[in-house]
Amino acid sequence: MNQDIRSLFPILESYAYLNSAAVSPMPTTAVEAITSQLHDVAGHGSLHYPAWVATKDRSRAILAEMLSVRPEQVAFVRNTSDGFASIAAGIDWQTGDNIVSFAGEFPSNFYPWRRVRDDYGVELRLVDEIDGRIDLERLISLIDADTKVVALSAVQFASGFRADLERVGRAARAVGALFCVDIIQGLGAMPFDLPAQFVDAACGASHKWLCAPEGCGFIYLSDRARERIKPTLIGWISVETPWDFADREQPLKPNALAWESGTGPSSLFYGLEQSLTLLHSTGAERIEEHLANLSDQICDGLAGRDYEIVSSRLPGERSQIVCVRHRGGLTSNQVAAELQERNIVVSPRGDRLRIAPHFYNNENDIERLLGAMP
Repeated sequence: MNQDIRSLFPILESYAYLNSAAVSPMPTTAVEAITSQLHDVAGHGSLHYPAWVATKDRSRAILAEMLSVRPEQVAFVRNTSDGFASIAAGIDWQTGDNIVSFAGEFPSNFYPWRRVRDDYGVELRLVDEIDGRIDLERLISLIDADTKVVALSAVQFASGFRADLERVGRAARAVGALFCVDIIQGLGAMPFDLPAQFVDAACGASHKWLCAPEGCGFIYLSDRARERIKPTLIGWISVETPWDFADREQPLKPNALAWESGTGPSSLFYGLEQSLTLLHSTGAERIEEHLANLSDQICDGLAGRDYEIVSSRLPGERSQIVCVRHRGGLTSNQVAAELQERNIVVSPRGDRLRIAPHFYNNENDIERLLGAMP
């Protein structure tokens, strides 16, 4: 990545920031756009409201292009959790149904399915992690004719394991199940083609690899998923003609836009648009290649030292997230704290240290990390 990108992230003047799997810093262009909308409200009230809506729609269009889907298949929600909660609550569950997932999913992609298990008696079938990996053959073996949903993350938050979405999606589609994917740890760091990957529904949010403010969650629903999932939290803009306040019997929008219940955080969409534009113009494939090089540099630099690489480095399974474990007895919290004292930011996750560079990082950031690792 070039210096022009780094110059948009002033945090890099002080820190080797390697924590994008938690929260990414925003580029200055996003911050300036957010404040411009706030100043607009302060000075003009609602006079420029159509411009706020247009900004949201442009953000939606860019996001849809990054996912290879249609804009009307993408709705904005508060966060990833809201997305999965609405999906789980909108499915017609029946006795005998089952859900197939991974035991180590981030809680956003677990608690909604646990509630279905507890409230409807649906079986929740979970496959465990083995040596930093998910055995996809084992997971697929749990899918049968009674599987209604397969829920999985594109990239696992605690290991960096990257799933072959197309393979799992094909298996789900073969039995008529919905394939629901958490893409928060992937979008912005790698390319997606959700229809080609047989993904029926996907949820994510803006504050990790999209380098945008918190509060811009999103949900994707394929036409197939929209037919099977009912919106459960609806409001005045969920209907086909929201500004027709007199027609109280009008139908809901026939696509994912029915999931948008009311006005959203307009200023945040201004920041989201700028961040998405920066990522999209840089190119997902280019970012993916850059991050593959940085993750290789991390693993090569730790070879022969007191660190075990937990993340899978097998072809097709490695991602931009590298998780390591100290062999000499230091906890992940101890290592992370010592690095933070040197202005190097990573995350402890259980017994693992999670290192997550993004497109604004370079080889010097990784060398600084490697030189400081205790």
